[in-house]
Amino acid sequence: MSAVDAKSDPGRWAEQRALNLLKNRGWSCLAQRWACRYGELDLMMIKPGRSGPRMLMVEVKARRRCGLDYWGVKAFVPMKRRRLARTVACWQSCNPWSDQGHLEVVLALVPLPPSSRPVRWIRVPELGIT
Repeated sequence: MSAVDAKSDPGRWAEQRALNLLKNRGWSCLAQRWACRYGELDLMMIKPGRSGPRMLMVEVKARRRCGLDYWGVKAFVPMKRRRLARTVACWQSCNPWSDQGHLEVVLALVPLPPSSRPVRWIRVPELGIT
């Protein structure tokens, strides 16, 4: 993938930043911007674990500044959570081997330049995904 500019495509830039951070921590990318009729998964990552593979579904939120939605946390409303749960279930049905591992869902809150704040990672247990 070619270099992405934060001004011309902030969403893709934020996804690339989150992807690079995760790769540096030993995660491998299974899918990026995977889509089905229910929605899109920004990043689907995998890492070996003791009792099977660990999978991480990352919903990326990019913001220039902390506004009323607290870097994107408030944008993750119940309707968005339900769509994401259906999208993850669709991905899992297309990848039946994935039920052998443990799946976690996280929000990656990525501040856009000129901010130098770190990416915030928030675990989302409420989706009911195992």
